Amino acid sequence: MKNLIQHIQYPFLWIQSIFQRFGQWIAVLLDDNQQNGKQNTIAVLDGVRGIAVLMVIVFHINRITGDDLWSRTTYPLASSISTAGGTGVTLFFVLSGFLLFMPFAKALLFKTSWPLARVFYLRRVLRILPGYYVSLFLIILFAHPEYLRRDHLKYLALFLTFFMDSSRATFRQINGPFWTLATEWQFYMLLPLFALGIALIVSRVPIQRRLQAVTFCLLGIIVWGLFVRYWGFYYLNHPSQTFLVPRSVLNFILFFSFGITGKYTEDFAVGMFISLCYIYSQHPSTDKKFVQGWQRFSPWLWGGGILVLVFSTMWHFNNDFPQTWPFLTGIMPVFDWLSEMLLSFAYGACIAAILYGSAGLKRVFAWPMLRWIGLISYSLYMWHLPLLILFQTRVLPIFHGLNRYTTYGLYWLWALLIIFPFAFLSYLIVEKPWMKLGDQWRLSIEKNHWEKLKAREAQLARQQKFIEQETAEPREAVTK
Repeated sequence: MKNLIQHIQYPFLWIQSIFQRFGQWIAVLLDDNQQNGKQNTIAVLDGVRGIAVLMVIVFHINRITGDDLWSRTTYPLASSISTAGGTGVTLFFVLSGFLLFMPFAKALLFKTSWPLARVFYLRRVLRILPGYYVSLFLIILFAHPEYLRRDHLKYLALFLTFFMDSSRATFRQINGPFWTLATEWQFYMLLPLFALGIALIVSRVPIQRRLQAVTFCLLGIIVWGLFVRYWGFYYLNHPSQTFLVPRSVLNFILFFSFGITGKYTEDFAVGMFISLCYIYSQHPSTDKKFVQGWQRFSPWLWGGGILVLVFSTMWHFNNDFPQTWPFLTGIMPVFDWLSEMLLSFAYGACIAAILYGSAGLKRVFAWPMLRWIGLISYSLYMWHLPLLILFQTRVLPIFHGLNRYTTYGLYWLWALLIIFPFAFLSYLIVEKPWMKLGDQWRLSIEKNHWEKLKAREAQLARQQKFIEQETAEPREAVTK
């Protein structure tokens, strides 16, 4: 009997060993360590990024298949949740605000060395541009060659300069997700300026009150984002209205400050606030009560964030399909300018709950498979929709007489067998080499910077010593 059990267990152990080795191989290929051996990101946030990109993929598969996985009238809640994956974009924006503001938050709170702007911009350029330009030109070459004609060059210029979110002619064209990359890129360009402005405002505030002062500044950014969103939608919907300046001038201002759906400044600012609190809580000088407070409220943040997300999905669904939820009809007039802030607050609360929550909650988002998806999320985000459209137009017509559930399953089979491996290769071939180059250049620039600072400090010390000696000699002569 014992030998029989061993014979039965052997194939399963062999399969388990294969999966473990395969996982170790993937982990080595996706290794995100810097040159100094430290990881670039917080492990659980890689998992959160993986959730965000999966939500967007779910959203597009649902849209392509007609959003009819559930009956909208019989199962309105299930329909609302299943079609809410597009809000994963908001989660991406909140994550960007969190991660990119961290070094600036540390400098603002504790007067550490200020992050080098040229390093920040260099790393953003090498992280975003190679993968984006490769995908842009390949998609144009194989799917949209019209953008290489002379009459489309002005539109191509908007894609090349990351302003495709500011014109109706380019918004959600070529590749739907591209418009969010424009919003992200514009935030990257402005973030060091935002941080510098905050530094100037709080420069005279004592260290003990820096947290409150910077929080107040971030609240101002949120209010500014809501202000721009409200008036942006108003003037977009009222093309004959203007204020102080001619409408042509106002259109020029709106092109850069609002675009078609806004710049989502409030989303990024919410992520920046969570980052500020996280950096403050990690510092050795911070009172333990601060951290304990976040840990104590973590379940409430998680529960409240999920409830608000469910409410937001119903609100978004009611906007697309009016009267699905009649009790929401009364607040629909404020949907355009207020719904995004509500979503960012909910996602921010969930991120905070994960960071300060129990080990069990963290374990879910630190799951290696989810982290791997998060690490290749940029390539997944750029390539999933063109490849889904390829399946829809070239592969699916081969099959006939399929019901909606089989069709839905085939899309996911295509995603697992084609889209995920393709994104994985894109990460290895296009993204990772440029990321490593950016890391090497960062170390070189920072090394040169610190060497110059040390040399300057040594020179100032020598000058100070010389001055002290010069002033000391006359005093000795007078004494004698």
